Amino acid sequence: MTAPTEYGFSQDTVQLRVPVMHLPEPDFDPEPVAPPARKGGRDRYLDLLRALALVRVVLYHNFGWFWLPIVFPSMGVMFALAGMLMARSLGSRPAMGVIRGRLRRLLPPMWLFGAIVVTAQLVDGWGPDADGHPGWWWGELTFWILPLSTPPYANLLHGFSGHLDHTWAEQIVVPLWYLRAYLWYVLLSPLMRWALRKQPWLTLFAPLAISIAMNSLFADQDFVYGRVWENATDFTTFGSCWILGMAYQEGVLKRIPQYVVPSIAPLVMVAGWWYLHTRPVDPSSPTDIESWPIAQALWSLGFVAILLHVSPSWEQWPRPLERWNGLVSLLNARAVSVYLWHQSALVLAIPLIDPLWTVDFVYKHMQWLLTSQWFPLMVAVPLIALLVLLFGWIEDVAAKRRPRLFPYPRRKRGRRRAAI
Repeated sequence: MTAPTEYGFSQDTVQLRVPVMHLPEPDFDPEPVAPPARKGGRDRYLDLLRALALVRVVLYHNFGWFWLPIVFPSMGVMFALAGMLMARSLGSRPAMGVIRGRLRRLLPPMWLFGAIVVTAQLVDGWGPDADGHPGWWWGELTFWILPLSTPPYANLLHGFSGHLDHTWAEQIVVPLWYLRAYLWYVLLSPLMRWALRKQPWLTLFAPLAISIAMNSLFADQDFVYGRVWENATDFTTFGSCWILGMAYQEGVLKRIPQYVVPSIAPLVMVAGWWYLHTRPVDPSSPTDIESWPIAQALWSLGFVAILLHVSPSWEQWPRPLERWNGLVSLLNARAVSVYLWHQSALVLAIPLIDPLWTVDFVYKHMQWLLTSQWFPLMVAVPLIALLVLLFGWIEDVAAKRRPRLFPYPRRKRGRRRAAI
């Protein structure tokens, strides 16, 4: 968060307004002069990375282009940035207070999302008997309160009389795995920070080593798709990225020669690329890196290491990027809401487009638009804005800020000259 700036009259201004000879003698000790406010605040470079990560996630979920996670591995970037902020907080506050603060910011937006999504599923025919285990169904609902594992959802529904796809719930809850992994990282961050200070390099590469061992030795076992395996896979895939963000904040990367990171990081990425292209896949379709945890872990770690190595730490926007300040700031202020609700907007865009096929003019002259992958995105973007407008205020409540419907930053105005 941007550090608050204290405004007040300087001593020179006071002397201009009231002559010194007329000042009464103080009958109390004067208050100590406050130290100057810390310059800067938010690192705009990190804000830009977070905004790019969110945009990339939306594009990937709409188009499914296999090369998007390679060009910009959003998940690794987002976890690294979160790890960096977590380490910063742990360095100045007690661990339990930091964890409570992170959970307070994470859970209310998810509770609001869950209340709406679960209610919609119940209306569309979901219930305790859907999977044949009523007791388990009620117990698993608690994961909507504390997502230590994936919250339950319906695989097939009626689709509200055919207006939605029968798998709409399965599509909408896709983003929840990130919140589940984030929760585990937050809970274990004090331990990871302690280990990072004791054995930095062993701690950094431990999740990567565990991921390689898990997916090489146990990938064919029956328990692969169990909840524990699911949590462990996500944790180890991006654990090194989270710890790398913590290491960056703790100054670990500054204690090594400057040439080390740009020399080793590309080799790590090459290893991930090699692993990806040696997997047995359908030769008629490109290989998606998000389907292979080892490749994704290696590629993300190397990519994030390079991004942090070149980090320019912008206190102010470079002039060519100033025009994007509003959008980037808005995406950062509503990052959780955009991530949670964007998939819902993409799902809702389809039934809004389908009736256009029955419009004679559109069918004859604009089939190119109806069949374009860009059209659902064009419809979804306003829906994302609407959903964030309706539900994004919960992020302000969770952060103990005054709720705002549209936190678009105002342009800074020049300060008036002091009156004489």
